[in-house]
Amino acid sequence: MKNTMEYMGYIGSVEFSEEDGVFFGKVRGIRSLISYEGTNAKELVSDFHEAVDDYLAMCEKKGKKPESAYKGSLNIRIGAELHKRAALYAMEHEQTLNSLIEEAVREKLAG
Repeated sequence: MKNTMEYMGYIGSVEFSEEDGVFFGKVRGIRSLISYEGTNAKELVSDFHEAVDDYLAMCEKKGKKPESAYKGSLNIRIGAELHKRAALYAMEHEQTLNSLIEEAVREKLAG
């Protein structure tokens, strides 16, 4: 079972409130708050799709570019010593620091 769903490139969380008896979630990875809920899985998925569609329509109406969660670039903080070691390793292996990090992430996710 996964706790996420995807629609139009947006990833939404799936949570459950036992107290309220509802499923709920929000779109992850963007600053705008896009939330949705439903009393069952079908309602949750439908409300998620409607919430994303409403967000995109609102952006279009306002002439605003919709936020995108995964642009292909990120800023990481790994500490000065690890940064130095990674940069030296990349240089010694004639690659960029970006390509080293991309390779390391790909290897970690493949396993």
